[in-house]
Amino acid sequence: MKRNSVLLVIDVQNDFCPGGALAVPEGDVIIPAVNRLAAQFSHVILTQDWHPPGHLSFARAHQGKEPFETVELSYGAQTLWPDHCVQGSPGAAFHPRLDVPHAQLILRKGFRSAIDSYSAFRENDRLTPTGLAGYLKERGFERLVLCGLATDFCVAFSAIDGRQMGFDVTVETAACRGIDLDGSMGRAMRSMSEAGVTFVVE
Repeated sequence: MKRNSVLLVIDVQNDFCPGGALAVPEGDVIIPAVNRLAAQFSHVILTQDWHPPGHLSFARAHQGKEPFETVELSYGAQTLWPDHCVQGSPGAAFHPRLDVPHAQLILRKGFRSAIDSYSAFRENDRLTPTGLAGYLKERGFERLVLCGLATDFCVAFSAIDGRQMGFDVTVETAACRGIDLDGSMGRAMRSMSEAGVTFVVE
């Protein structure tokens, strides 16, 4: 691949795969495609959801609330989730069949207890940066290719933010799967398209 390209593998973790706390349907089906894709890139970055216990995005942190309800937090609307990807837990670990030994960076997100983080670039307050944009620009990367979980949340938010920060962004749809919560897949695909994200469909 081009020297200025990087593959961003989003949250291929046990809790987002079948049997996990917040399983994406067929989430593990994409792993062979992710591995094949990663083998084509000299530069690969992995993101890892990494929540402290009792994270504010967990339904259990809100009395009387259930997973997948929405609440208003200081930074706006927040979907509540089952406890997932708790720091150091087996569910937070990368899926054992993910085979990307040459990954150059693991970016952990969602570790601030009062702010959720879908995007690899910004927390959900849309203000707090993760530092990824600076890292990519300092290394001279111009083109990002994204894959992983889930299409309609962390992949989409990362892709859109990548475009807003000036990168050429492509999403490999065959190496992604979505949750599709109340039509979230359709909304995410439209939003990515409107932001100028391109798609590889196999």
